Amino acid sequence: MQAYLNGFHPGDPERLPADPDRAAQPGLPDAVDVLIVGTGPAGLVLAAQLAQFADITTAIVERRDGPLEMGQADGVACRSIEMFDAFGFSERVVKEGSWVNEVTFWSPEAGAPDRIARTGRVRDVEEGLSEFPHVILNQARVQEFLLEAMEKAPSRLEPAYGWEVAGLSVVADPLHDAGDHPVAVTLRPTNDGAAADAAPADRVVRARYVVGCDGARSTVRRAIGRELRGDAANHAWGVMDVLATTDFPDIRFKAVIKSEAGSMLIIPREGGYLFRMYVEMGELEPGERVAQRGIGSDDVIAAAQRILAPYALDVHEIVWWSAYEVGQRVTDQFDDAGDGREPRVFVAGDACHTHSPKAGQGMNVSMQDAFNLGWKLAAVLRGQADASLLSTYSAERQVVAQQLIDFDRDFAAKMTARSHGADTDGPDEVATVMRETFVAQGRYTAGFGTRYEPALLTGDGTHQHLAKGFGIGERFHSAPVLRISDAKPVHLGHAHRADGRWRLYALADRADVRDPGSRLRALCEALTERRDAAVRRFTPAGADVDAVLDLRAVLQQPHTAVAPTDLPELLLPAKGRFGLHDYEKAFTSVGAEPDIFDLRGVDRDAGALVVVRPDQYVATVLPLDDVDGLTAFFARFLRDA
Repeated sequence: MQAYLNGFHPGDPERLPADPDRAAQPGLPDAVDVLIVGTGPAGLVLAAQLAQFADITTAIVERRDGPLEMGQADGVACRSIEMFDAFGFSERVVKEGSWVNEVTFWSPEAGAPDRIARTGRVRDVEEGLSEFPHVILNQARVQEFLLEAMEKAPSRLEPAYGWEVAGLSVVADPLHDAGDHPVAVTLRPTNDGAAADAAPADRVVRARYVVGCDGARSTVRRAIGRELRGDAANHAWGVMDVLATTDFPDIRFKAVIKSEAGSMLIIPREGGYLFRMYVEMGELEPGERVAQRGIGSDDVIAAAQRILAPYALDVHEIVWWSAYEVGQRVTDQFDDAGDGREPRVFVAGDACHTHSPKAGQGMNVSMQDAFNLGWKLAAVLRGQADASLLSTYSAERQVVAQQLIDFDRDFAAKMTARSHGADTDGPDEVATVMRETFVAQGRYTAGFGTRYEPALLTGDGTHQHLAKGFGIGERFHSAPVLRISDAKPVHLGHAHRADGRWRLYALADRADVRDPGSRLRALCEALTERRDAAVRRFTPAGADVDAVLDLRAVLQQPHTAVAPTDLPELLLPAKGRFGLHDYEKAFTSVGAEPDIFDLRGVDRDAGALVVVRPDQYVATVLPLDDVDGLTAFFARFLRDA
């Protein structure tokens, strides 16, 4: 990690110095740039990202009177941990979480359908899909890490607890009456108790933008006239976190169990003893809700015991439990844009898509919603990008949500499909289909199913052949490299921070970077010298050279053959108030295994320039010498500095 660019400070090096003029003050201000409603996973990811910018005034409100203590979401996909790395706490999640390494499958035993037997096992995540594992960690703990990231950031952002939205309106003409804060939000103290500094009366906060992360019953969503649409599957399930004793051998694996008594999913929880059970509780009548069934915790345990037979299950403590009906719903638009007007109000997470929890996608997709939106809001508010950039949020994420709904509908149906009873010696077709589904959908459940189609922020793939393994529109797939300055083995993607900057990863051609014929050297010189080229054109005067576009390079020469002082200026830039050199811009593939050029299919002769969005998705791939193409890409949405 890097620290102390603008001076040494004692204590935690990741706790950035606060801006005394712009850091958030206690209580709710009368006007903010962004008002976030809800401190769930989506709200806190958005807040943690915006907290990095002391020049953006952000407030986040929550109807509860304090942080979440016991969450319902638990699955943390590999993709989410990649995102957490950008916030600086991936190691803590990996350390504390329970790793999901394999999935086992159980079905009625052949010739003894009243008993279950293991019918197969698969890897949970395919080899090489990510450097991070799939883990299970309580939602409340994940949110605690995000709250810490907010508090460490320059704005020192903290939630205002005990407030709920009582009303929201947008001035039709932002230039009339409301100035540049056209959204008026009425906040009301909750019965849980208003924030300590709040008067027992409503407050009106004006905002440039509002983001509703306030759950499936979102007040913000209803205020902008959006509705969740979809169907319920008329099937009841119980979910329970327990401390229990059992002779079931796969209790510390993720286990899919289908017996004649029903279906069940076991998820090992963090700590080594706790586990979660999703237990099928039967079909609902058309129009019937699960609350009408009067399902109790004892009913869920009894159903689990029947499904697990002949294995015993003795529950000693119920940490948390609930009963729910499966349903998949999504809204057709994630903002209030219309009639040619740019969006001012957005919804994210459960506020715009809901589904069953068994595939472990809810928290993960919700956080990716917020990660997609946060950097776009920051770019617009800081004057770096046109307001049209904000329309890409709904366009990109609504498609992802619909894919999630379709996946979940198929997954839920297969979970409740009945095995044939294993009354023959042949394979159980239902169990086989379930196992094949897990394998086929492995990339999706790991968080890598998203692929943004060609549009404003995504190139058309003309030069994809230069770096076949960095799929345009897909998340940047990190790979090991060796840092030139100190020979430290690192992952290239871990240079990516949640700071709103674009990353330009230059995979060098074969020529030595000191050679005048080096395409990498020519790229660096053009970006440094040409006023009309991307770096100088879009970087504000007086800012560090990498404040908007952060160039990193991977050479094909060993670190012993290239000194940092041999590098072009753009790869050893002077930054900060002291003009300190940044020694962490250049890497080599030599000495790192596997070699990134081979691993990701990069053309060794021509090299490639991989352009990566602030949310870690590949925007485009270009030839190393295509400076004009790079500038033209950014000119579509960035403003001249």
